Amino acid sequence: MNVVLKPEARELVITREIAAPRAAVFSAWTDPQRAALWWAPGNVTLLSCKMDVRPGGHWHRRMRNSAGELFVKRGTYREVVTPEKLVFTYTTDYESGAVDPETVVSLTFVELALKKTRLTLWQTGFDNDATRESHTGGWTSAVERLADFVVTNPS
Repeated sequence: MNVVLKPEARELVITREIAAPRAAVFSAWTDPQRAALWWAPGNVTLLSCKMDVRPGGHWHRRMRNSAGELFVKRGTYREVVTPEKLVFTYTTDYESGAVDPETVVSLTFVELALKKTRLTLWQTGFDNDATRESHTGGWTSAVERLADFVVTNPS
């Protein structure tokens, strides 16, 4: 996995080759039942996962961290190009009432030889470097969970 933090653009870029066909990786991102099995960092319990994968559709995940705190990740799909690209807004609502500023996540799925996929995730629009850096661990953990999931659950 390659992780790049771009301070000048407050951008996070993660690239990971996954040993699964592009259709399987895209399906894992767009099928709510499949996403519910992997789309959370390793130290977080996913309590619910709702997705309406279409431009203008919404997604919503409710989670609990290891300290017992509840929070919600949510957003709106801006672009859906099956099986090549997803773009959606991304924000977090905390139990305390705090809300992170909205960012934008873009995912590309490039088919490689030998039924592999190069997944690239860009998250942009962070209001400060600390917020961007705080997303790095969660995304890298989730992408690793995704890679493990699609290898053992290809369809």
